[in-house]
Amino acid sequence: MSWLALQGKTAVITGAGGGIGQALARAFAGQGVRVVLLDRDEERTRPLATEIGNDAFMLACDLSKADDIAAAAERVEAEGGADILVNNAGILRPGPLESVAQADWSAMLAVNLTGYLAAAQAFGKGMIARGEGALVHVASIAGSQPQPASGAYSASKAAILMLSRQLAYEWGAKGVRSNTLSPGLVRTPLSEPFYRDEAVKTKREAMVPLRRIATPEDMADVALFLASPRASYVSGQDIVVDGGLSQALMGLVPRPGYA
Repeated sequence: MSWLALQGKTAVITGAGGGIGQALARAFAGQGVRVVLLDRDEERTRPLATEIGNDAFMLACDLSKADDIAAAAERVEAEGGADILVNNAGILRPGPLESVAQADWSAMLAVNLTGYLAAAQAFGKGMIARGEGALVHVASIAGSQPQPASGAYSASKAAILMLSRQLAYEWGAKGVRSNTLSPGLVRTPLSEPFYRDEAVKTKREAMVPLRRIATPEDMADVALFLASPRASYVSGQDIVVDGGLSQALMGLVPRPGYA
């Protein structure tokens, strides 16, 4: 048995068709976990269920729609329930706060925050009844580091950090843990256009103390640990997975006379 001791468990992954979502699915399946893939894009996600095997299956689910989440939770519970929920779905509609449209603000909160709570409630109900479960929420360093043209997105990610801590506080006595992981710069199909520009890629890498851009697999490795029994005494925490980027701020400040 693997050190992580995840074999035989069932994990639900939202946003499973995206770059990080696919890495999460493959990583959990590789540990002997039955994976339930939730995504609104069936065409890109359903083949992944076939690829990873181990009785994985895909359910069409838009995290902004309560009925979709409820139907998915009912199906999963009928098949034994979820031991792990990885809240990974997310959307980004860039723009400054002075001009962000109400519709864009509401859309991001509907998926990035309300959807996370709705999924936690729907799948957590069975965990609470069984007295055991693990929630892992994908947040972002944007939740603690303001950035240009992403005010609404950053606000939604900051809220996820507190949502997870509150869940950890309220559900801990019921046997359910809740943690977040906060990615930094990650190379995914969505961000790939940035890295096709070699100058941008080089500049971004130079900003990260570890001198490389993260892969989706870097995120999946941390999620595996947080979901596993090896993290059984870890709850209410945020693990920043950014190669040290968020610790490099003072390196940008000029210091005459110093190297």
